[in-house]
Amino acid sequence: MQRLKTFIVEDSPVIRETLIATLEELVPVQVVGTAEDEASAVQWLAQNNHQVDLVIVDIFLKAGSGLGVLRAEKSAQPCRIVVLSNYATPDMRRKCLELGAHRVFDKSTEIEALIQYCGQLAAGDLSDPVQP
Repeated sequence: MQRLKTFIVEDSPVIRETLIATLEELVPVQVVGTAEDEASAVQWLAQNNHQVDLVIVDIFLKAGSGLGVLRAEKSAQPCRIVVLSNYATPDMRRKCLELGAHRVFDKSTEIEALIQYCGQLAAGDLSDPVQP
């Protein structure tokens, strides 16, 4: 099982650190970078020396938006990109998927699903089941 090189875009330090600790403990994930705003995330991801397997993005950031990260990442590099947000309404899920997100997870109810998804990716299961 490979370790997923993961980049996290989350503006809350508490959530970011908890997410890193949880993912690195439960699934073969190696967090290789973080950002708390759209501009920093887009700049980091645009650098060719940063190869990542997975990008986890929140919608609401310190500055800018996760939607802007999705727009930029769509053309930047081939990797899985998922949204982890407290604002995972049906309309927001649809918008994120239209912008290139592979999956959208609700922070308050779908952390287990995110962990399971990361485990599947690390095991080489690259299928993305259709999300409701």
